[in-house]
Amino acid sequence: MSSTTTTRPPATPDPDRSGALTARVTLGRVFAPVPLEFLLVVSTALLLTGFGVVMVTSATTATSLSAGQSPYNDGLQQGAFAMLGIAAMFVVSRLPVLFFRRIAWIALGVAIAVQLLVFTPLGVEVYGNRNWLDIAGFSVQPSELLKLALALWAAMILYRKRTLLTKWQHVFIPLVPVALLAIGTVLAGRDLGTSMVLVLIVLACLFFSGVRLRIFALPVLLGVVAVTALAVTSPNRMARIMSFLDPNCDYLDDCYQPLHGIWGLASGGVFGVGLGNSVEKYSWLPAIGDDYIFAIVGEELGLIGCVVVLALFATFAVGAFRIIRNSDDPFVKIAAGGITVWILGQALINIGVVLRVFPVLGVPLPFMSAGGSSLVAVLAACGVLLAFARTLPAPHVAAPGGAARAAARGAGTGRGAGSERVAGTGRSARPARLKR
Repeated sequence: MSSTTTTRPPATPDPDRSGALTARVTLGRVFAPVPLEFLLVVSTALLLTGFGVVMVTSATTATSLSAGQSPYNDGLQQGAFAMLGIAAMFVVSRLPVLFFRRIAWIALGVAIAVQLLVFTPLGVEVYGNRNWLDIAGFSVQPSELLKLALALWAAMILYRKRTLLTKWQHVFIPLVPVALLAIGTVLAGRDLGTSMVLVLIVLACLFFSGVRLRIFALPVLLGVVAVTALAVTSPNRMARIMSFLDPNCDYLDDCYQPLHGIWGLASGGVFGVGLGNSVEKYSWLPAIGDDYIFAIVGEELGLIGCVVVLALFATFAVGAFRIIRNSDDPFVKIAAGGITVWILGQALINIGVVLRVFPVLGVPLPFMSAGGSSLVAVLAACGVLLAFARTLPAPHVAAPGGAARAAARGAGTGRGAGSERVAGTGRSARPARLKR
């Protein structure tokens, strides 16, 4: 019998099918599942930002009307900055980690240069602090962008020297001199609160870089000495500290603002007086939409509103610290640590000031206080955290199907792939033993 061999022509790719496959792959990358850390950070950032826009609108209606403006003027401005910051957050979240390492030196140099502009005719002094720029009718606070730039730069320096951090010379140079230069530009404008936050960022980066405790203790000691010296040498700061420690301080002088802040919190009770029904916002409490926005939350929404804000910050902390713990990249750990301590530390300082646990420091509440510079900078920092979250290793998930489950069980019990069960027997199929 003769056998015939049939040859088939090579299959030609279907252009429609390949195009659909390419589109499917592209959409799969866009809608790929994100880690839990990503969801925790982005959800709390959006909720706190939206909550802040509502509270700023409610807190500033009276002062806007008294200034002859629309009652929603400050609220609309805060909403516009919120949209800008959210857009920046999602754009930054798509950038690779390598980009942040390469841009660190440039970002810090630009941030310091812009910060120095406050000492030019563009600079504006507010409440004794020269830390703002007046550009085309808009107030800009360059020290807010300096916080993010300093966190990325410190992380980049410590990442490059990660094998030399056992020697104090490599830990301090160039980190400490350059950081002191950046912090000095803010201190020159007499803004102690922002300077303390910058010190916290540097200390956090040192802590998460894994330096030895004896090396880490020296910059902590230097920071405490510097803050003490700055407080003692300034009559204004000493007056605020003494009024904080004195339960019988002068109501009309040093204790006017902190007392009205605590009275606003106390008058809210458990359920609050209702959104928009604050009494303190009628020119009783200074900086009502800025540093003391938490007092209005307590007055209008009561203890329940304050607990919701604290719960959102706690959820943000869980997501941020999970990024630090689960990342394999030292740069990500250090930079994420600096950003997390910045946002959470600033929130604790602000809430502590309102509760009279700390003296008045003039630090805004992240996400919620009025101010475009602070909001955009914090949301951009959240974008950096989201970019880091995208690089986290995916958790191991067993594939569906009996073979995959058996292989996973075999790997977990020390048995190999040859220990799958024989169908219908209920016994394990073991490989034949070799005869000796």
